[in-house]
Amino acid sequence: MPPAKNRKRRATVVALANQKGGVAKTTSVASLGVAFAELGRRVLLVDLDPQACLTFSLGIDPDRVQQSIHEVLLGQAHIGEAILPAGGGVDLVPSTIDLAGAEAQLLARPAREYILQGVLEQALGDYDVVLLDCSPSLGVLTLNALTAADGVIIPMPAEMLGHRGVGQLLDTVHDVRRILNKKLTVLGILPTMYDGRSNHAREVLADVGERYDVPVLAPPIPRTVRFAEAPAVGRSILSTARRSRGAEAYREVARSLLPRI
Repeated sequence: MPPAKNRKRRATVVALANQKGGVAKTTSVASLGVAFAELGRRVLLVDLDPQACLTFSLGIDPDRVQQSIHEVLLGQAHIGEAILPAGGGVDLVPSTIDLAGAEAQLLARPAREYILQGVLEQALGDYDVVLLDCSPSLGVLTLNALTAADGVIIPMPAEMLGHRGVGQLLDTVHDVRRILNKKLTVLGILPTMYDGRSNHAREVLADVGERYDVPVLAPPIPRTVRFAEAPAVGRSILSTARRSRGAEAYREVARSLLPRI
């Protein structure tokens, strides 16, 4: 991988969050991560979902993982012990089903919202970009991600029901910025599953930025079967279908984000 120019001393941390499931959040983390790597950035992905979809989709069997984000958050392992190469030029801190019990354990910890921030500090000097794949909830793990992040991206399907929950998440972001993390910036809403032939999809895309008064990242990510095929072989769409519309859209979004991260 070619070296990035003008490396920062500290990685930029970006959380991809939406408490609604099925919004292409994990696909976006994997695809943007590989796109940044193609641009010469050192990239670390962190799977914060107990379902471990990001881990599985990058070809790593969660059942065979020795150290995961679960052990890291509970202080049972150093983050460096959990980092694995994941292909496409990115590294991964994997997740396992054990993470489902971590929220209850973290609730009893003092300053529990800052635990992820603390463990990430040990790795930030080794990367340019860290992407956090949040669980589909607004629980302790997502609050940890928003507290640790410099910016947040909100994947949202280009359909009216996709609006549900975005306002609530933005309210949470406002509270986090006010109480826990003053530097947190909304980098934008990322429209996913977009069908440009549909009047409905075009209307949603035109409405979303005005409705929430936040940037809308472009281009929208098209709906394509290629996204479903990629996890089956443990790779991102940028590797399995390099010239597909979906892969190119993620590359364009990554290029547009670089000046801001």
